[in-house]
Order: sequence, then structure tokens, then C-alpha cells
Amino acid sequence: MEDLPYQPVRYDVQAAIRKDLENEEFRKEFEALEPKYALIRELLAARKMSGMTQEAVASKIGTTKSAICRLEAGSKHSPSITTLRKYAEAVGCELVIKLEPKRTKAEA
Repeated sequence: MEDLPYQPVRYDVQAAIRKDLENEEFRKEFEALEPKYALIRELLAARKMSGMTQEAVASKIGTTKSAICRLEAGSKHSPSITTLRKYAEAVGCELVIKLEPKRTKAEA
């Protein structure tokens, strides 16, 4: 085994996702996750903009770093409006929630 040369396997994640999106069932499930990942991106961007660490946000909110980590990772449980409001306040933001009409395929 020691004689075997190291040969990394190249894997293009974006190309794999594009290929998987050709499958209708996969595409529907993938698109259903978009709101969850949009929230995660918002949380991470707001914390980055504030210059705070997870520990600092946790301290300001009165929780633990692991709770902030779970929130930013999109764990199984959906965060409450109260939690999101506290997080927003801690990172110097205002929580805004809105409902938008669904776009049809023709509009997309």
C-alpha cells in the first residue's frame, strides 16, 4: 500500500448538481430547500457584516455558541421568530419578513 501513488479524484460539485437537476424529482426537492438556504445565507452575511463571532452573538443573545452554530447550519428545527429577532438585533440588523407572490415559470 505504501507504494501506491497518491491520485486524487477530481469531483466538480457544480457539474454534478447541474446533472442531478435534470432529474425532475431531484429538482423539485432541491428547489424546495431554497428558502432554508436563503435564510442561512442571510444569517451568515449579517454576522460577517457585523464582524462578530458565533461566540459574541451567543453571548449577546444569552445562548451558547453551539446553538448559534445549529441556527446557522440550518438544523432540523426551524428557528422561532423570537430567536431570529434576537439574532438580528445582536448583529445590528432588523428582522424583516415578507410574503411574495409565487412566480410562474413564464416569469422566471
